Amino acid sequence: MKNRVTVTIADEEYTLVGSEEPSYTKKVAAHVDEKVREIMEGSGVSQVQGAILAAVNIADEYFKEVETAENLRRQLKEYLEEATKIKMELSEAKREIFKLQNKKQ
Repeated sequence: MKNRVTVTIADEEYTLVGSEEPSYTKKVAAHVDEKVREIMEGSGVSQVQGAILAAVNIADEYFKEVETAENLRRQLKEYLEEATKIKMELSEAKREIFKLQNKKQ
């Protein structure tokens, strides 16, 4: 189901249509509005320039988060591989203990 949500970004109203919940769409728009206003207030650039610079900053944040997520996935994979190796070593040690206990008897 498509939801229509009217939001304000840099004093301009936009009607956004999407399948996400309206609260989510408003949260995204508020983030964009905050970024555009930060840039416009700090540098006195036009609304279009502010929007473009905000988009660049948001894209930068996105790519850094993607890289962080990839690093975490890689680290998790390494930990899982290490855990599997340790489980195999533990299993082998248990077999050796069992053999030694049976030898004594």
